[in-house]
Amino acid sequence: MTGNHVEDVAPQSKLKDDTNHNNNFSSFSIVGEEEENDNPIEEVRLTVPITDDPSEAALTFRTWSLGLLSCCLLAFVNQFFGYRQNQLYISSVSAQIVALPLGKLMAATLPTKIIKLPILNWSFSLNPGPFTLKEHVLITIFANCGSSSVYAVNIVTIVKAFYHRNLHPAAALLLSMTTQMLGYGWAGIFRKFLVDSPYMWWPANLVQVSLFRALHEKEKRPRGGHTRLQFFLLIFISSFSYYLIPSYLFPSITCISIACLIWKDSIIAQQIGSGFYGLGIGSFGIDWSTVASFLGSPLATPGFAIINILVGFFLIVYVMLPIAYWSNAFEAKRFPFISSHTFDSLGNPYNISRVLNIKTFDLDQVGYDNYSKLYLSVFFAFSYGLSFATLTATISHVALFHGKTIWQLWKKTTTAMNQLGDVHTRIMKRNYKEVPQWWFHSILILMVALALFACEGFDKQLQLPWWGILLACGIALFFTLPIGIIQATTNMQPGLNVITELIIGYIYPGKPLANVAFKTYGYISMAQALSFVGDFKLGHYMKIPPRSMFTVQLVGTVISSSVYFGTAWWLLTTIPNICDVDLLPEGSPWTCPGDDVFYNASIIWGVVGPLRMFTKYGVYGQMNWFFLVGLLAPLPVWLLSLKFPEKKWITLINMPIIIGATGGMPPARSVNYITWGIVGIFFNFYVYKKFKGWWARHNYILSAALDAGVAFMGIVIYFTLQSKDIFGPDWWGLGSDDHCTLAKCPTAPGVVAKGCPVL
Repeated sequence: MTGNHVEDVAPQSKLKDDTNHNNNFSSFSIVGEEEENDNPIEEVRLTVPITDDPSEAALTFRTWSLGLLSCCLLAFVNQFFGYRQNQLYISSVSAQIVALPLGKLMAATLPTKIIKLPILNWSFSLNPGPFTLKEHVLITIFANCGSSSVYAVNIVTIVKAFYHRNLHPAAALLLSMTTQMLGYGWAGIFRKFLVDSPYMWWPANLVQVSLFRALHEKEKRPRGGHTRLQFFLLIFISSFSYYLIPSYLFPSITCISIACLIWKDSIIAQQIGSGFYGLGIGSFGIDWSTVASFLGSPLATPGFAIINILVGFFLIVYVMLPIAYWSNAFEAKRFPFISSHTFDSLGNPYNISRVLNIKTFDLDQVGYDNYSKLYLSVFFAFSYGLSFATLTATISHVALFHGKTIWQLWKKTTTAMNQLGDVHTRIMKRNYKEVPQWWFHSILILMVALALFACEGFDKQLQLPWWGILLACGIALFFTLPIGIIQATTNMQPGLNVITELIIGYIYPGKPLANVAFKTYGYISMAQALSFVGDFKLGHYMKIPPRSMFTVQLVGTVISSSVYFGTAWWLLTTIPNICDVDLLPEGSPWTCPGDDVFYNASIIWGVVGPLRMFTKYGVYGQMNWFFLVGLLAPLPVWLLSLKFPEKKWITLINMPIIIGATGGMPPARSVNYITWGIVGIFFNFYVYKKFKGWWARHNYILSAALDAGVAFMGIVIYFTLQSKDIFGPDWWGLGSDDHCTLAKCPTAPGVVAKGCPVL
């Protein structure tokens, strides 16, 4: 599930979204034949209605207008904030909540007159009647497309902002589009198994089904209280207004590190107290973007996941890291305490120009031999080891806790494929036309052809040869079904990023863009396929016409890919020195923390390569032991769960989440985890226990409103002030760091670093 940190943030956020229902999926029941007329999975029977009205409006003018607006807004906002110091992520839940009152408003005010399009011989009504649940679902699918980040944009960013090389915009756009849409091919091939089968039940979708049903229940304003919409607007206005302070007037309150304000001349004290560059003990932020950036909203994360993540954070950051650093493991004291940058043997920033052939843009072996091996901060090195462990721990955890159940479900799936299936499948086949298989195959062939053109054309700027594209597609095709079965039954998705970058790193070393492009085609096309299939299953449960579902997903993916790419290209070409922290003006938020990590990962895996990093030829060969550590880690928990079956809390100990807890660090910082954990525990334990009714009614709406307020104020400030180079008042609080400059200093004797004392 983890690999190169910036690419881990999205999967980790997805895991948190997906675990809202329950993590103990091995406890569900598969019923006998007498109940299979409904659905053999008890949770599905309790959540999903078995009724359908085929005449209910679905793909209407309201769907298109609100859906496209949601898709474009979320894509723009998420990419816009992706380059900022605090990377705020706005999920589709915000659009899901806001779309309901807007849809009802359109139904109440728009004329019902039929509009005819003479050339296409089409006709439609602006207002076909009451706003329906099916319209709401399709609008949310549009929003999902907009909220799903375009991984390939990271490649575009590092080429232009870090390597400072030209990249043809057509090649960049094709890269963004094809990596997102290849998944349709794999989705079409395997949808019969992963959607039609009642045993592939996709637990995360039950959360969405429950939320849709709750939103469409008739609501009365409680006495002395507010409707959900009124509550949303109150919090939105408050969040919008407040964010002016941390985003413009007083950025330093995003992280206040008490130790650094007291011990201004102590490196060790600042390493312990810095929320940005150290352990973060005594640090905090009073800014929602500090809480929700990188890790997502803690209000939407289930309590057991919060505890698992905090346990992992504590063990890794407060136990493993101090022991490794102060014992000088891997020459740790030569480098900063926590850093995502690369260094040479003397502790200087690694001079990539000395080992990279400028003309061919690949490794200069002579230059590398005459310069230095690649070194990392000890935390960054352990982050790679932990990513190895998370991958094997996920496989081991799924096999031990869910293996028997998955096998039972798969056997039932294969034996039931020639039957009519459960009631939901029968309703769908009876009431709606299927999506022809050739639609999927056509997209697959077209996307493979465009991917080959993008990589082989444009003077081979992306470096990946034709066989690399085909090999990446082969890996994605091979893994889509088994990983899809795991996700459809357990909500856990083992990631392919580690495997793909290892494979291409050994086969085709010294090529940074080839490495990241191969990883994107191999990993993201599989992840996109499962995202499409999961949405199809949601449509299956909500009785959405499959062709409408396909149309919305296809158009939403094309639009969102274009908006993500267009936003990134616009910012990269209009903001001077974007991503270059040394040259940006004071108070500028455009520090690109995630892309900085992605850039250094391209050096580690692409330029230098795994052979010179994680074998005897490099410094970090011992990190390979983490593969074995991860494989064995879930075993004690599984044995305890067998020995003490009455203690249900044991099954909530999730070793993949614990080991991968700090997968977002860097670019996430200690202060993000600390504030996220405090808020999450308060709402998901204290408020949930003491005020369960309030929590059930307002918790997710509070989360969406806080996100939306921050997002809109950030955009307003940029367009009205920052785009005109008008930054906040020049004073001590304008700095977007925590004033712990010494926390970044090495502590080994004789190492020279900018702004640091030589010990």
